[in-house]
Amino acid sequence: MAESENLIHAEQAALIARLQQESAALREELDETNQGVLALYAELDNQAVALREASDLKSRFLSYMSHEFRTPLGSILSITSLLSDELDGPLSPEQHRQVAFVSTAARELSDMVDDLLDLAKIEAGRISISPAWFDMFDLFSALRGMFRPIVDASAVDLIFEEPVGLPRLYTDDKKLAQILRNFISNSLKFTARGEVRVSARLEGTDRIRFAVSDTGIGIAAELHDDLFEDFSQIDSPLQKRLRGTGLGLSLCKRFAALLGGEVGMQSEPGVGSVFFVIIPLAIAAEVANEH
Repeated sequence: MAESENLIHAEQAALIARLQQESAALREELDETNQGVLALYAELDNQAVALREASDLKSRFLSYMSHEFRTPLGSILSITSLLSDELDGPLSPEQHRQVAFVSTAARELSDMVDDLLDLAKIEAGRISISPAWFDMFDLFSALRGMFRPIVDASAVDLIFEEPVGLPRLYTDDKKLAQILRNFISNSLKFTARGEVRVSARLEGTDRIRFAVSDTGIGIAAELHDDLFEDFSQIDSPLQKRLRGTGLGLSLCKRFAALLGGEVGMQSEPGVGSVFFVIIPLAIAAEVANEH
């Protein structure tokens, strides 16, 4: 009996010793794993800091570059305006054409600089939202006047559907106007004939949908997913003749998000495109305060 008990005690002691060894090995393995996790966290933190610094440097570079370009561009536009007005003497038709070419190129470059500056502000978190009550008739009237010189010189009709029966909006009208201005500008660029139509309608009970439709060249389905990404441009013979940063639609997407909304599009090659933005009728207070 005593021998049997001694055997049981010996087996229990061996089991306890084996468990203690396994526990010690497990603790050692856990310690190594914890050290590895801590090292990984430290590396991730270092990479996050490096990425933030790189992003800040990029934003500062874009901002500084944009500001430095603005002064000479403003001078070029002022000089071409003086020349076109013939304040220093008459110009020949060929000279008028050349001055118009310089003015158009400078204006295109100025638009690119503005896009880059907007991108830098958004990425640096320095963009501001200034909501106010306004009427869509006023918004459409301002856009109509802005594009009248372009439309008068083209074979495309720019049509604004009257926003009858729609309520006033409480949002940042300048950001909304910039979104629609980009949509309209793109549609006019890629529409050789026909029309560009701007409309607004209620979406549910608390949102509104602005749409810009055209009868232009359309966009292939495989390109739809990338259109609203930074520096994305349509690969077409027409695009090669039209300079730009490829930031216009990306900025529209970012501005829409700042207003608590979203952008989207439908398009079919040879038929035309519809670009739209859906935003709340009244921007939420917390969204406005974030910016």
